[in-house]
Amino acid sequence: MATYLEVRGLCKSYGEGEARVQVLRGIDVSLKKGEVCVLLGPSGSGKSTFLNIVGGLEPADEGSIRVGDAVITDLSANDLVEYRRAQLGFVFQFYNLVPDLTVTENIEVCQCLSANPLPMDDLLHSLGLWEHRRKFPHEISGGQQQRCAIGRALVKNPGLLLCDEPTGALDYHTSKEILELMEQVNREYGCTIVIVTHNDAIKGMAHRILRLRDGQLVGDDVNPHVLPARELTW
Repeated sequence: MATYLEVRGLCKSYGEGEARVQVLRGIDVSLKKGEVCVLLGPSGSGKSTFLNIVGGLEPADEGSIRVGDAVITDLSANDLVEYRRAQLGFVFQFYNLVPDLTVTENIEVCQCLSANPLPMDDLLHSLGLWEHRRKFPHEISGGQQQRCAIGRALVKNPGLLLCDEPTGALDYHTSKEILELMEQVNREYGCTIVIVTHNDAIKGMAHRILRLRDGQLVGDDVNPHVLPARELTW
């Protein structure tokens, strides 16, 4: 299977002079199309920074990133906007839903950004939100809000789904439901998924397991025994 995400020599620092802190130190990563990757590491290891740079939200200091046919480290600001619109879906720990819009309307906000969006009705059924489609965010549970946030990311039919602590604000049972949903999303839509998490147990469902420590990649392993999300425990 062809490489879909390729990162080479990625470096990133913040601050100036003696206050300068190097957050990423020469990261090299390759992911194949359709892989689920879990990125682990303690707070401050550079996980979210890595995700933000791959997502085109922050510039790299050094190195190159290729996603599909696009070398995003060479793109202009306008082209980065188009890259995020056409190829990326983002899921965060906090749902950031628009409170005055229904579940369907929150997802439709992103549907209009894509030239090839997923069918809304099919997506709502896949997400388990069909019966809640006319409700507002305050009328549904936290897990259902996260499902809506995932739907908003997926409706664009992205090739790459970036998830920053997607279960961090959820209880155990709801976290398992969300992970099962991501497993289903990967199977049905074939998108490559990168999940940043503190939860070491989630690595069991991943095809590829990356570990960051102090801005360096200290682990890059293929999981020989991928578990169904429902079998994960912590």
